[in-house]
Parts: sequence; C-alpha cells; structure tokens
Amino acid sequence: MSYAICPISIAPVRTGSSNSSEMVSQLLFGELAEVLEAKGRQWVKVRCAYDNFVGWVAGNQLKAITPSEFERFQQHYAHSLELYHPLMAEDHYIPVVMGAQFPGFDGMRFRLDDTYYTFSGQAVFPESIEARPEFVLKIARRYLNAPFLWGGRSPVGIDASGLVQMAFKLAGYALPREASQQIYMGEPVGFIEQAQPGDVAFFENKAGRISHCGIILSNNEILHAYGSVRIDSLDHYGIFSKAQGRYTHSLRLVKRLITEKAPARNETPQVRETVKNQVGLFD
Repeated sequence: MSYAICPISIAPVRTGSSNSSEMVSQLLFGELAEVLEAKGRQWVKVRCAYDNFVGWVAGNQLKAITPSEFERFQQHYAHSLELYHPLMAEDHYIPVVMGAQFPGFDGMRFRLDDTYYTFSGQAVFPESIEARPEFVLKIARRYLNAPFLWGGRSPVGIDASGLVQMAFKLAGYALPREASQQIYMGEPVGFIEQAQPGDVAFFENKAGRISHCGIILSNNEILHAYGSVRIDSLDHYGIFSKAQGRYTHSLRLVKRLITEKAPARNETPQVRETVKNQVGLFD
C-alpha cells in the first residue's frame, strides 16, 4: 500500500483520469490520501484519508510519503484558520487556504521532507477543539461570499456540502463529503421551529434526491453555497431567496449533528494554552 500528501495549495479530485473529467472534490495542502491505483505515469486513484472519498488526482500534484509518515501526519497536525496565507520556506512561498493541514506543526513551523515551512497566521490543533455549534458558525461565516464551485472545498471556490464539511471539520467534527451521506449523521429535528443555530438543513431535488445542504443561523436564516456562500431565509417549505423572489430549494430534513459536549482530549498545558489563544484571536 502506498500513501501521499498534497504538497500544493489545492489539488482537484476528479471522476476520471483526465484533466477534462469532472472535479468532484479537492485535497488541500497537507491532506493525506491512500493510493489505490495508478494509470500510466500521470494519474492515481486515491482514497482521501479524512473522508474516504475516492477519485483521481494528477500524480504530479501529490507527494509520496512512507506508511510511518502517513500514520504520524494523521496523529499530529494543525489546521490553518486563515482564508488565504503564505507558507514561508527559505527560498519560496506556498499560498494555502483555510483548512490546509500542517503535519508536525509546533506552533510556528513544520517540516516536509528536508524543507522547513513557517506559518505566521492563525492555526489550531484539531485534538484540542471542542466541537460546538458556536464555533461551527464562526468558521462558516468566514466563507461568506466565496464563489460556488462544484467539488470545491476552499474559500476560493466551494460547494454546498463542501461548506458544511469544512465548517464542521475545522470545528472538530468529522463529516462525509457529500450531502447524501451527511444526512445520515446526527439526530433529526422534528420541526423547523425547533431548529437551533448550527443545525444542518438538507434539501431535495424534483427526483427526491438529497441535492443541497446548509447551516442554520438564528432568525430563520441559513448560510449555504448557491452562486456564492450567502445567507437566505428558511422556513418549513425551504430556502427563499429575496433576490429572486422565489423558493430555490425544497426542505427535506433538519439534523442536529453536534448533540452533546465533546469528550475532553489528552493534551499538554502548552498546547491547550496555544489553542486557547488561537481561538481567542479567531473570535
């Protein structure tokens, strides 16, 4: 079995082994993958380590790592909380987006192969985050006005399920990649009137398939990716767009994904204080 890490800002994950194939997801810098198959010298089929999503990635957009590195990088890393920020090496920069992972990050820098990178922006260690609806909402609002991009998972282009996945991921709660899988997580909310900020609403198309999702805010509003990441009105019928003067999505179900306080993590006082400061800055 072989493994890889994404060494560039964003690597498209496609349905097939061609640049013309549909992009259905993305790997962000530092995210890991298991290599399942190679096709020629250019393409590899991978299983993304975070959400088990399977697709094709150009081989020159991945970097091979050892099984021991794969295990180590999964155990200790930090997430960037900056919308867009450079990693600084001795002789070059790499621009990274919110959600990028820094393996072995010590609060200031990390090493990938023989190169040391310094990151001066806000970053957070996921093992030290307590999954809370309030933090999900703070993360999600950072994506406001990001353009819609099918298969996107970043502030420079994101789709509806990618927005929900990334907001919860950075708040310490793991979700599958697609809305049709996310709907099976958490507990159902019986009536829209009982929904709370941080709950996730799912919407169906004319064929009855789950095709959209968004994060519920207060005051009968929802944050979702539709044209861009935006805030619209929500009721028991679905999403109402004031700009278009019509309902754009039909409500299927509301789920409460964070149902109880996350268990305490085993962390050092130094890491705990670092994270406290980072989250405080993020507020």
